[in-house]
Amino acid sequence: MIRKYRQLKNISQEELAEEINISWRQLQRIERYEEKTRITTFKKIIKALNIPDNEILEFLKK
Repeated sequence: MIRKYRQLKNISQEELAEEINISWRQLQRIERYEEKTRITTFKKIIKALNIPDNEILEFLKK
């Protein structure tokens, strides 16, 4: 979900990672579901990418 919205906004991993103050490697692992993220980081990602609430809820159900 995160990769999808990042790509729709035409933002690189490096740009998003810098905006939310994490390393691009950490963002890469989050996008690949290799690493869980803190709720504060998840909120920053949601806000930066303007992910709709219904998408977030569907993602969290998994």
